[in-house]
Amino acid sequence: MTLARDVHERYGATFREVDGRAIVRDYGRPERTHHAVRRVVGVMEAAYGIVAVTGADKVDFVDNAVTNEVPAEDGRGCYALLLDPQGRIRVDLYVYNAGDQLLVFTPPGEAEAIADEWAGRTFVQDVDVRDATREFGVFGIHGPKATEKIASVLNNAQSPDEPLSFVRGSMRDDGVTVIRTDNPAGEESYEVICAADAAASLFDTLVNYGLNATPFGWTAWNTLTLEAGTPLFETELRNVVPNVAGIRNALDFEKGCYVGQEVVSRVENQGRPSKRIVGLRLESDTNGKEGDAGETLLPEPGAAVFAGDASVGEVTRAAVCPTIEGPAALARVEYALDDADADPDLTVRIDGAEVPAHRTDLPMVDGSAASARLPTYPD
Repeated sequence: MTLARDVHERYGATFREVDGRAIVRDYGRPERTHHAVRRVVGVMEAAYGIVAVTGADKVDFVDNAVTNEVPAEDGRGCYALLLDPQGRIRVDLYVYNAGDQLLVFTPPGEAEAIADEWAGRTFVQDVDVRDATREFGVFGIHGPKATEKIASVLNNAQSPDEPLSFVRGSMRDDGVTVIRTDNPAGEESYEVICAADAAASLFDTLVNYGLNATPFGWTAWNTLTLEAGTPLFETELRNVVPNVAGIRNALDFEKGCYVGQEVVSRVENQGRPSKRIVGLRLESDTNGKEGDAGETLLPEPGAAVFAGDASVGEVTRAAVCPTIEGPAALARVEYALDDADADPDLTVRIDGAEVPAHRTDLPMVDGSAASARLPTYPD
C-alpha cells in the first residue's frame, strides 16, 4: 500500500493495484501534471520493493548475483539486472551502498521472492537478507527544476552531483537520504528516502515547502518515460535478453561471474541483437477513431508491427503523449529493419485495422537530462 494514502486522497488521487499494492494512478487531468513535470518539477510516491542486505560479505554476495559492479563505497549505487539461467532479464534493480547495509530497489512485488532466495544462498558467508519494503518511503522528484526543488528543502547537506550517488540530510523534521537518479523521465531527477512513518509529512514537504512541486501518478509516469525512451520492467525488460533491451549501462562484462553471464556475453560477442526497441509515432487522424468514452484508440501490448505484409515486431506499450501531442509507442522490432536504405512503411494493428506508424528517434522529447537507460546498440 502507499504510505501516504490519506494525503494523496486530499489531492484527489485515484489508485491502481500493482501486485497487491495501491499506487497513485493520477490526480485528475494527468496531461496537466505531465506538462508540469516537463516545465517545472513534480513529485510522485515511488512503488519499489526494497531488499536490505547486511553483514561483512554483503558487497561480494550481491556482486556475485547481479550484472553490474556493486560499489564498495558508502554513498554510491549502480543499476543492474538479475538474470535467469538462459540470460534473460528476471528483474532490474538499483543497488545502493549505505555503509552498514546494501539497499536493493526492485520493481513492486519482487522484493520478497528475491530476499527469500538470497537468504537461502548465504551458506558460510556473513550475510543477512530481509524484505525491508515496509520500512521506507520513497518519493521521486522529476523536472528541469528538480535540483532547485531539492536545494529549497534539503538541510545539512548539498544535493548530490553524480548519478546514483546520495547524501544524508533532513527536510523540516524528517531525516532523509537524497539520491541523484539516472533521469528515467528524461528530466533532472532525484529520489528522497525516509522512514515509513515519516512518509506522509515528507510528501507534504515535497509538494508545499520551498519550490512547490506538482504531485503526479502512474499515468503521467508512463507518458513521461515513454517520451524519454526509458524501458520499464513490466513492458520492455521482463524475460528479454539484455542486448535486445539495449540497457548496456546495467552490464559490466569485466566483473566476476553471475547467473546467465555466459549466455549474455556470447550473444553480445556475436554483434548486434536480433531485435531492438524503437519509438513509433502513430498517425492520429487514422488512429483517432473515437471509442465509447471518446478516447483515442491505442494498440495493446503485444500488438503486431508490420512492414508490408510481414510481421516484424510487437508493441510493448503505447499512450497519447502530451508533449508530442499525439499517440506514440515503444516497440520491439527486428534489428535488420535498420539495414534498409530508408525506413519501410510500418503499420500497427489496432482493433483489427492497420494504422500507419513512423519510426522516431529516442528520446522522442529532449528534456533537461537524458535517461541513462535509453536503449543503445552496437553500430
